[in-house]
Amino acid sequence: MSQGLQVAAQVAQKAVSDERIMLDAEVREKTGLSHTTRWREIRAKRFPAPLTISKGRVGWLQSEVEAWLQQRIEARRERAA
Repeated sequence: MSQGLQVAAQVAQKAVSDERIMLDAEVREKTGLSHTTRWREIRAKRFPAPLTISKGRVGWLQSEVEAWLQQRIEARRERAA
């Protein structure tokens, strides 16, 4: 593997190792969205899709949930301006 690819692989591995998975209750607490509303927003592609952790268990990447929240904050600021 070339040195450039090795560096890219190391960066990707670090990004994954720094990533955190949030479960349903934590996502509900952080966003204020109910389970039903969240799934409706996911189907409409307005909320990040979950990862399958195991059969019957899903979670969300914290970075994606936080990015969604940040987009909502920025949209509000733009409407207020």
